[in-house]
Amino acid sequence: MLTRTTLTLLLLAAPLHAAAPAPQQKSSWPPPRASVSDALRDCQVEKPEKLFTVERVVDGDTIYIQRNGAREKLRLLSVDTEEKYMGGKDISASKPSTRFAEQSTGWATGFFLPRSPDEGPAKVGLRFPGGEEARDIYGRLLCHVVTKEGIDFNLLLVRMGHSPYFNKYGNSRLDHERFLAAQRTAMAEKLGIWDSKTNEGGKRRDYSRLMAWWTARATAIDDFRARATASPKRFVACDDPDRLEAALEAGGGEVTLLASVDRFFDEDDGSWTILLRSGDRKRAVRVGVPASGRAALEALDLPGTKDEFRQNYLLVTGQLTRGPRGFRLEGVGASDWRRAGPEPATGG
Repeated sequence: MLTRTTLTLLLLAAPLHAAAPAPQQKSSWPPPRASVSDALRDCQVEKPEKLFTVERVVDGDTIYIQRNGAREKLRLLSVDTEEKYMGGKDISASKPSTRFAEQSTGWATGFFLPRSPDEGPAKVGLRFPGGEEARDIYGRLLCHVVTKEGIDFNLLLVRMGHSPYFNKYGNSRLDHERFLAAQRTAMAEKLGIWDSKTNEGGKRRDYSRLMAWWTARATAIDDFRARATASPKRFVACDDPDRLEAALEAGGGEVTLLASVDRFFDEDDGSWTILLRSGDRKRAVRVGVPASGRAALEALDLPGTKDEFRQNYLLVTGQLTRGPRGFRLEGVGASDWRRAGPEPATGG
């Protein structure tokens, strides 16, 4: 018997390749690819115990569900589908609006649509790294979405070529190796974004360059996670204000933060106040740099660490204190700032 998920994929799988060459032409296109059942098997996880109703699909990686009596906006972890057209404007040079984004949104919408009037709305479960819920700076719940049959939709997006493995914010703590395998298979089968015909004649994302950048960032994050696991009060990520609070309540003292720069403020006395990026602006960390100390930081090119395709993460060591607005890191000299990981690899 076909499950809802299998039937949906059978109906939606056809458009994953662009238009095929003319019949009279000999071609290896499209390349051999696995069956729907094999693709689903690649994404099988434990069936969820709790199910929630899907209310709306915004795009390939953002959906709304009903949960605990409230409407909840989800941001799916480890995936990043292409951006839909937004009034002719691109979010950034690395996230242009593309034609394929509309197809991915339609595919995701169709995936969760009822197949008949009697079927009712789709219900899904949620997976969280370490079993702990977390939200991004926009309040979206960060998670994996799992069908009632136990198919991880995040993995499926990568496996079917609708998203790269998005490790810009760290390698997956749930399924790192499976995401890599799903991406390798999708690339080999030239599915979705990995098909050279996708977005032909329009804007495209430079995935080779993007993935090198994301991997450099992920390396920095993974190295820091290992340190934080060994000494959680000593090593704290700036974007985790709850752990900053815990470190302060444990006595404060010297900490090393994994940080990226949000903004620079030039003060009247020639000093800098550096605002570090946080998941909660009211509990962000600020670092003061005296006017006499700015020249010593030039080699680190702190303003340049805000750029795309650079290593954005820094390690900063100092005394964690509470300030009038959030936290402050005191006693930070030039030698207390270090790059947290390598620069992105370049082709050649």
